[in-house]
Amino acid sequence: MPRVPTASEANSSLAARLNRKCFCVTLDRTSLSGALSLEAGAPGFSETFMASRPHLFSNVPVFLAASALDEMQAIVMAVEATAKLPGYRETVLCWAPEIARRDFGPIGAMMGYDFHLDDHGPKLIEVNTNAGGAFLNAVLAKAQKACCTEVDRTAVGARFDDFETSVVAMLENEWRLQREAGSPRRIAIIDDRPEEQYLYPEFVLARNVLLKHGFEAIVGDASALAYKDGRLRLDGQEIDLVYNRLVDFALERPEHAALRAAYQDGAVVVTPNPHNHALLSNKRNMTLLSDPVRLESFGLSPEMRSRLASVPLTTLVTRDNSEALWQSRKDRFFKPLSGHGSKAVYRGDKVTKGVWAEIARGGYVAQAFASPGQRMIEIDGTPTPRKMDVRLYTYDGQVLLAAARLYQGQTTNFRTPGGGFSPILAV
Repeated sequence: MPRVPTASEANSSLAARLNRKCFCVTLDRTSLSGALSLEAGAPGFSETFMASRPHLFSNVPVFLAASALDEMQAIVMAVEATAKLPGYRETVLCWAPEIARRDFGPIGAMMGYDFHLDDHGPKLIEVNTNAGGAFLNAVLAKAQKACCTEVDRTAVGARFDDFETSVVAMLENEWRLQREAGSPRRIAIIDDRPEEQYLYPEFVLARNVLLKHGFEAIVGDASALAYKDGRLRLDGQEIDLVYNRLVDFALERPEHAALRAAYQDGAVVVTPNPHNHALLSNKRNMTLLSDPVRLESFGLSPEMRSRLASVPLTTLVTRDNSEALWQSRKDRFFKPLSGHGSKAVYRGDKVTKGVWAEIARGGYVAQAFASPGQRMIEIDGTPTPRKMDVRLYTYDGQVLLAAARLYQGQTTNFRTPGGGFSPILAV
C-alpha cells in the first residue's frame, strides 16, 4: 500500500500548491491607507510616506503549513537556549567588542529570525537585532480580505490581536530587567537621520503605540542626543529608555558618542544593545550554531541540537581556507561580519575576482546556500515567480508576529514589482 502522508506533510503540500497557483489579491489598499493614517495619528500620512515606497507591501499572502511555523519557533527557542550556555557566551564574547561584554540585563527587544524554506523545511539563515517591519506588518494584517476557504486565517491572525499589548509589555520588561521596578516615562526611538530611513513610517507607528499606552515617546536622530550630568537628553528632554534602531551595533561612530557614554554608565536603558547583538546576531555566531560538535561541547541538549541541525553550515573566511572557499563558492553566500541587512552580501556564483579579493582578506563568513521559497504572483496578468523568506519577530524566544518578504534578485530589497512585506496565512 502507498504510504499515507502525515497531516503535516499534507498541509505543507497544500501550502506549496497555494503559493504556486493562488493569485488572490487579499490586500485592500484603501483599507491599508486608512489604517496607516489612523495608527500614525495623522490624516494623509499614508499618501505622504507611501507614495515613494510602492513596493513596501505585496498584494498577496504567503501560505505556510502551521507545522512549519511551529518548527521555526522551535529553532528560535534552541538558539536562545544556546545563548544562555556559559561556554557559548564565553566564546562569542571573546570576538565581540569590549562594549558588548557587559550585561545590563535587557535581553533584546524585537528580535528577528529570518528563514528560507525548501522541500526539507525551514532553514535559519540570519538572526537580527532591531529587526524592521513589525509595526508595519501589524497594520498590514488589518487590511486583508478573505481568500481561499482552505486557509485558517486565525492560526496566524491571533498573533496580531495583542501585538500592541505585547510590545508595551516587552519594553516594560526590558526596563525592569535593568532597573528592577517601575516603568520608563519617556522612550526615544533612535536611528541615524530617521526621517530619511526607508522604514521611517514604522517609527511613527511605534511612537503612536507608545503614546496610546501612556508613555511619552519621540523619534530622534542619534546625533542629536546629549549626555551630561548622568542624564541622556534629546531636544532637552530626559530619555529613560532607547528603542535602538541603529545598525552601528557597537555604538562606535563619533555621532553615537553620547548614547555610547550613557549606555556604558548605565544611565539609560538601551534595547536592543551591544550585548544582545554579540550574543545573538553577530554573523560569526552562525559558525557555532551550525556546528553540532561545538554545540555538544557547550552542553546543549540533544533535542535542542536536533532543532539546529538544519542551520546552513557557516564558516569564517580566512586566508588559510580562502582558496577552498573560492573553489566551492557557487554553493555559498558570503556575508560581512560588520554588515547589516543585505549590505555587501554576495551569492557565490555572482562573485567577481575583484570582489573575491576583498572577501579573501577576511571579515566575512561563508554560508552554505539555502534556497529561498517561491511564491507565484500575477504581473499584468502573467504568472511571475518571486523569491520569499519568512521573518519571525520575537521577544524572549516567543513569537510576536510572523511575516514574509517577496523579492527578486540576490536579497530582499523592497524594490521589486509585486514584492514587499506579505502576510502569512497558515494552512
